[in-house]
Amino acid sequence: MYSLVVNGKTETCSKNKKLMDFLREDLRLTGTKDGCNQGSCGACSVLINGRVSKACLFTLEKLTGKEIVTIEGLEPRQKEVYAYAFAKTGAVQCGYCIPGIVISAQGLLNKKAEPSDEEVRKAIRGNICRCTGYVKIIEAIQLAAKLFREELSIPAEQSSGKLGEDLKRVDAVEKTLGTGLYVDDITLPDMLHASAVRSQYPRAKVVTINSAKALEHPDCVSVLTAKDVPGNNKIGHLEFISDWDVLIPEGEITRYVGDAVALVVSKNRESLEEIRALVDVTYEELIPMITCEEALAEGAPQIHEKGNILSHEHLIRGHADEQLAKSKYVVTQHYSVPINEHAFMEPECAIAMPEGEAGILLYSAGQSIYDEQREVARMLGVDKEKIHVQAKLVGGGFGGKEDMSVQHHASLAAWCLQKPVKVLLSRQESLMIHPKRHGMEMDFTTGCDEEGHLTAMKAVIYADTGAYASLGGPVLQRACTHAAGPYKYQHIDVEGFAVYTNNPPAGAFRGFGVCQTAFAIESNLNLLAEKVGISQWEIRYKNAVEQGDSLPNGQLVSKNAALKETLLAVKEAYETAEIAGISCFFKNSGIGVGLSDVGRCIVSVEEGKVHVRTSAACIGQGMATVTTQVACETLDLPPEMIIAEAPDTHRTPDSGTTTASRQSLFTGEATRRAAMQLRYELDMGRALSDLEGQEFYGEYSAKTDPLINDKKNPVSHAGYGYASEVAVLDEKGKVEKFVAAYDMGQVVNPKAAQGQIEGGIVMGMGYALTEKFVMEEGYVKAKYATLGLLNATQVPPIETILVQAKNIHDGLAYGIKGVGELATIPTAPALAGAYYALDGKLRPTLPMEDTFYQKRINK
Repeated sequence: MYSLVVNGKTETCSKNKKLMDFLREDLRLTGTKDGCNQGSCGACSVLINGRVSKACLFTLEKLTGKEIVTIEGLEPRQKEVYAYAFAKTGAVQCGYCIPGIVISAQGLLNKKAEPSDEEVRKAIRGNICRCTGYVKIIEAIQLAAKLFREELSIPAEQSSGKLGEDLKRVDAVEKTLGTGLYVDDITLPDMLHASAVRSQYPRAKVVTINSAKALEHPDCVSVLTAKDVPGNNKIGHLEFISDWDVLIPEGEITRYVGDAVALVVSKNRESLEEIRALVDVTYEELIPMITCEEALAEGAPQIHEKGNILSHEHLIRGHADEQLAKSKYVVTQHYSVPINEHAFMEPECAIAMPEGEAGILLYSAGQSIYDEQREVARMLGVDKEKIHVQAKLVGGGFGGKEDMSVQHHASLAAWCLQKPVKVLLSRQESLMIHPKRHGMEMDFTTGCDEEGHLTAMKAVIYADTGAYASLGGPVLQRACTHAAGPYKYQHIDVEGFAVYTNNPPAGAFRGFGVCQTAFAIESNLNLLAEKVGISQWEIRYKNAVEQGDSLPNGQLVSKNAALKETLLAVKEAYETAEIAGISCFFKNSGIGVGLSDVGRCIVSVEEGKVHVRTSAACIGQGMATVTTQVACETLDLPPEMIIAEAPDTHRTPDSGTTTASRQSLFTGEATRRAAMQLRYELDMGRALSDLEGQEFYGEYSAKTDPLINDKKNPVSHAGYGYASEVAVLDEKGKVEKFVAAYDMGQVVNPKAAQGQIEGGIVMGMGYALTEKFVMEEGYVKAKYATLGLLNATQVPPIETILVQAKNIHDGLAYGIKGVGELATIPTAPALAGAYYALDGKLRPTLPMEDTFYQKRINK
């Protein structure tokens, strides 16, 4: 028997388990989060005898008689202060890391009442945050320290909640104090646990699956195989492709090491690994194809029946070859960027259970409840209405939770066994299974005249889309449509191929293909600027589009675009720095390219409050706060009167996937339209009490043109955001600071907008300099601890400038354009320009070689 004191109360346990598991499972103290279970992320931080420690690293036998304090055990005054400070400063996004960071902050403040910023950074360096960039977290801890130190009471504050105000996030308090529910925080009576047996090889024929020994295990309830899938064994985020196996059947060939061969179901989570090991799978190992070149070689085996090319795009406007031949200066360069890991803080988890007559209730943490409903229904062979999906809090996504990962397996087991089933990925499974950022090989040729005016460009892009389609086709399209940059020239020739390989699938990742091609075209601009004899800033300003110009894809630039204004906003920072690089870029809002793209919202009056009902997933960006502020703006009601409901297929209409920086614009506009109907009733003199129970429906659908078309000025996307970034280095090549100017249209919430930008810049900095997803011959060798994620001590100061065009409201949703994806695109190109300015060496690969950061890693 092991005995310890937890939050002032003596607790005992008969098993020598990890402290984290004891806290979460036995005591139900779920504010302590399981982020990696490897001691690397800090989400499980607690105080042990007053010292900040990671609960996943200690077993109970080492803690006999010791005092443990979790986020739930903080004193009421401490909770009050941290809840206020983190909400006030905008320090919370997905929130999964925040309770652990609060514990680290308390450990620091117990010892030092007035810490410096550097001391705060050091105190939280063991806590990874993938959303915020740490800037506002440091502000929050300093504000909390001041409130404690000066014994200040919490200010009574009010906000109108209208656009442009720093309304505190509606979910900030529950995320800060660990009371909000993520899926793995939920336990149900008689709940079973399931886990997949994964392929031993990247490519192999599954000869036999023998589950006899596994079924003999006393905890084993069932072992499911492809034979048990009642509907279609093929799923896929894009319904018209659906090439991803739920479970690989006997006689079929695996496509990557994440492929599920069987699903074991246990009475206890602890025995899942034992049961999986008892499932005997025999394979015929085959040689994997791990590069695009291998997959496209003559005679290469087909990974899918239709071949190894998922999609091919060829975007031609004007006469690129002719113009390049006449250009004064031309540069041609090959660029190579790697597969990249999202590293969201919350590993994938889902719970499914029987509901009603032949139905399923699914608790999910994905990026679209309606996509999940469709795919689960297809798998089970039932009408979509039989699948009821509810979203819980999502601990980060960045595109990595658009595809099914665990939802379908939980639903299959719950359907077959008629009991609640939880499926939770370990961090290592997550690294192995979910789709990544596409690795790309790119050849870019760019020309200009003697003064630096761009004339034409050609590009050939090969994208490694991995084992399954995921969103490889749309990612390739976006890579192509943005490849020429936000510049006013019309002669372009961009050809792209998305190629199946036996690597993990590649799909949506913040930036959606544009991070890769932006790195290439912006680096070519730096080479041209040198040839012309002008600065990196000047070549961009000379060519930047403004209102009325045509983008390289032909779309006319709208009145609310402010790209040149962003360049002017960072000009002084660039020109006064001794060593600096600059990038400006753009990113679409909305799916576009002729595809269906609809935002929907229901506004209802219930018990005297206004309910805003959309299925738009919040993955950290603060969607509930966005719709609350749009409603406040439209209705002229205070935020206390607005309730933004969580996504639920029984309550909230299909607002589309949280992707492509679309939700603030599309669902924001739908919310405005629904709220305007209610506003009309109120303006007619009716009170809310008169409207009790009434619903008002709003919808916005964008009309865009296909990628390949013959229009002079097609509409590729509903809107674009623009940005310019300057990266400043010291003489050793260490990043001194970033200065970033962003045109995101109407700013909904300034602090939230800055937080999105800061987080995007830090993510882009990691992509450029430190992050590596290590693979060998199709096997994932990456570990969470070795991904190269930046901690708070490695992040430089970030200055953010929010820029707006004069015609800010010339557009939908009060002129809102979104910034989530744009925020991570210009950083790697700006850093590439800075290192080129440092020593004149072009670094055409990521992470960039021969930098201050690579030298430190290699040591």
